[in-house]
Amino acid sequence: MIELDRLRRDYGERTALQDVTLSVPPGATLVVFGPNGAGKTTLLRILATLLRPHSGVARVLGCELPGEAWRARGRIGLLGHEPLLYRELTARENLRYHARLHGVPFQRVDERLKAVAMGARADEPLRTLSRGMIQRVAVARATLHDPALLLLDEPYANLDPAAVDLIAPLIGPSHDPAHPRTRVVCSHDPQRGLAEADLVLGLRAGRVAFVRPAGEVDSNEIRRLYR
Repeated sequence: MIELDRLRRDYGERTALQDVTLSVPPGATLVVFGPNGAGKTTLLRILATLLRPHSGVARVLGCELPGEAWRARGRIGLLGHEPLLYRELTARENLRYHARLHGVPFQRVDERLKAVAMGARADEPLRTLSRGMIQRVAVARATLHDPALLLLDEPYANLDPAAVDLIAPLIGPSHDPAHPRTRVVCSHDPQRGLAEADLVLGLRAGRVAFVRPAGEVDSNEIRRLYR
């Protein structure tokens, strides 16, 4: 589902990622840990086809990037630090816009708004909503088309415990063996991250500190990334 071999990405003279090599099978969850500036968001943006790697190999959903990115984009869901929503549109209008992009029926929009408890505020401009409410709408957007690959950058940011409970089933693993969902989750929470991971990647200054099955990584090793 995801194959990376010596992946590299630079920003001018600064190397954001270097020699990242790993494989994530279909339906598995990769959790990425590392301090700010370690390259976590850059990795997500490459997998989302928003950034081009400067060298190495990146394959996502059977498509080699960047050449075959167009084949993968419609099967990817991204929940990043930016909600990727229009502030002057309502939550419903935003989701209907994305439904048209993905060929999803509008009924799905109403179902997703209800699932994130935003039905009562769905027709208010996004700019009038709290950050937590906007995050819930962003979750609805990212999962609206039931993506085969879900990319999550600190998905529980700005959410209270009740909202976390609401969105957790939407962004969790798929329980349908016929439609496995692969996930890449960037996290700073060792306990939660390890609990949902199949594979763990530790990044420090753009380099791989470790990449191992979750059962072979302990929280102390993760905490050392931040020192």
